[in-house]
Amino acid sequence: MSDLVLSSLDEGVLTLTFNRPDRLNAWTAAMGRRYFDLLEDAERAPDVRVIVVTGAGKGFCAGADFETLSAVQDGSYDEEQDKRPGTFPTTIRKPIIAAVNGACAGLGMVQALVCDLVFTAAEAKWATAFARRGLIAEYGLAWILPRLVGQARAMDLLLSGRTFTGAEAGALGLAGRVVPGERLLEEATAYARELAVHSSPASMAIIKRQIWGDWDKTLDESAAEAVRLMMESFGRPDFAEGVASYLERRAPAFPPLDRR
Repeated sequence: MSDLVLSSLDEGVLTLTFNRPDRLNAWTAAMGRRYFDLLEDAERAPDVRVIVVTGAGKGFCAGADFETLSAVQDGSYDEEQDKRPGTFPTTIRKPIIAAVNGACAGLGMVQALVCDLVFTAAEAKWATAFARRGLIAEYGLAWILPRLVGQARAMDLLLSGRTFTGAEAGALGLAGRVVPGERLLEEATAYARELAVHSSPASMAIIKRQIWGDWDKTLDESAAEAVRLMMESFGRPDFAEGVASYLERRAPAFPPLDRR
């Protein structure tokens, strides 16, 4: 099971790689459990500051494995389900960057979009796919997509289930960076290292919570909560170090996140 998702740590950046390349990294319950377990481990690890998620071979994650779907269809599927929801990565306090290197469909697309930032290869193939499998917009995608691309474009992607490129994903607003495939992991990792070196872990954790948690708040509610959070931040060592490192023209030495 440990081989289903590979893990490597370098300079504060943890790279997690879906590792079923012969199946375009199609999602299984076992692979999902391993991925979420590694995210939980990263949450607790003080030497992990940023997480990059990608796929081995030619795919990022091509959606649910068809053997699993067939077992569900004929009633033979009996594997225990993970109690953590598909949106679990949004609850991890550390930034997660999806590096979409290839096929990104269905549940794989959900997993890319519940990361905090998305880098995609221009030639990667994206699709919601659900409507073409007789399914619905699963795992919160009907909530996420309209907020990222607007209702009309979300309707198009979900109703048609059509395949589109990473270049279009960038134009639609699904990905923040579109790069040639051969440079994808290099650029995503370089960005992650920039965050690991220069951004406060505490600040990033709170900003992540604000972004994911404020979508349903009014402007006044969000602004009021930001005032409270700002007052708290003034008392943290991160604030003192952020100011000192700027004045002294050096890289900051921010403390790691407190363990929960």
